[in-house]
Amino acid sequence: MPYINVRGVEHYYEWMRKPSISQQKPVMVFIHGWAGSARYWRSTAAALSEQFDCLLYDLRGFGRSRGKPAAVAQASEAVIESHSPQQESEAARELTYELEEYAHDLAALLDELKIQRAYIHAHSMGASVGTLFINRYSDRVEKAILTCSGIFEYDEKAFAAFYKFGGYVVKFRPKWLEKIPFVDRMFMARFLHSSIPAQERRAFLQDFLIADYDAALGTIFTSVSKAAAELMPQEFAWIAQPTLIISGEYDKIIPAEMGRQAAALNDKVEFVVIPNTAHFPMLEDASTYLRRVREFLQIDTPEAQVV
Repeated sequence: MPYINVRGVEHYYEWMRKPSISQQKPVMVFIHGWAGSARYWRSTAAALSEQFDCLLYDLRGFGRSRGKPAAVAQASEAVIESHSPQQESEAARELTYELEEYAHDLAALLDELKIQRAYIHAHSMGASVGTLFINRYSDRVEKAILTCSGIFEYDEKAFAAFYKFGGYVVKFRPKWLEKIPFVDRMFMARFLHSSIPAQERRAFLQDFLIADYDAALGTIFTSVSKAAAELMPQEFAWIAQPTLIISGEYDKIIPAEMGRQAAALNDKVEFVVIPNTAHFPMLEDASTYLRRVREFLQIDTPEAQVV
């Protein structure tokens, strides 16, 4: 499997592309959501690989990517033996789980692969990372597609309950869970309105079970927080590149109205809802999702080139 060192951390990545006799195709980068991996973007990337060289990667601490630099991991092991708070603090400062840090990770990944500009195609928490990347590195973005994203209001009691529940879920993830019959259906029930293939459901469960503890817990606190609730409306308002927000009609995780409100902040941002889908419209109704994406990108047919 291909790995690349990004800011001292080994990241998994893969290309999905088809040979072209025409000029070099533009790059589209896919960013997954919380506790997921690049695996669930493969079918979407395959469908767009006629027009784009599709780059998929696992965010730091998720999927097949490491959670921290090798040097920090070694320091953490030393801390276990020496119990030195100073060593632990120095190790922890190397990288944080702020979403802006993940945007910088993406910039470093593109640098390593010598990619100057790209299209951004991101989902859920990854869409927040993508939004921050668009605004921090605007000269490197052509267009963006943000799926299941939006703005939310801060609610202290609701957030506190979410953190408590999230911490419990992250802490208690026995590996034997995936061996229980139909557990993948139960695990994905809250995320879906329409069915998806069994192998996709199992892959989501597997990715959740292997996610790095610190990364999974850390990004819960940084992506759903008072600071994020105050920051993200500004970020959506600042977007300067043509951007499409796609929401699932019945999404319980990030309701469509949140996406609608985000798009209303900026005339550069278009908004569409995919009927009869929830948090994974690209899998629940792939044909409608791809049609909307192609319309936004001005691709007439699967065989056509970007105008």
